[in-house]
Amino acid sequence: MKEREYIENLYEVYKELLTDRERDYFENYYFEDYNLQEIADNNEVSKSYVGKFINAIEEKLIHYEEVLKLYEKTSKIRNIVKYIDDIETRIKIEEILDK
Repeated sequence: MKEREYIENLYEVYKELLTDRERDYFENYYFEDYNLQEIADNNEVSKSYVGKFINAIEEKLIHYEEVLKLYEKTSKIRNIVKYIDDIETRIKIEEILDK
């Protein structure tokens, strides 16, 4: 898996553990494709500050996964669920995983 995709997946799992400011910077950079300078201008900070802040958020997400392993566990469960023949059971499990 590409590093960017992995970080985005971790964000989806752990975003509620981040501050509003962290979520805002992250989403601007990863999902809205703002460059560092645009984020800096919008928040009246330096470009280097934004770069360091984005890196710190990425490190925080990776740390959360190293400790909690929620993304890893969910991925393993999703792979197992694919082989469940009972559609109703499969749908119920997928609904739980998507919450």
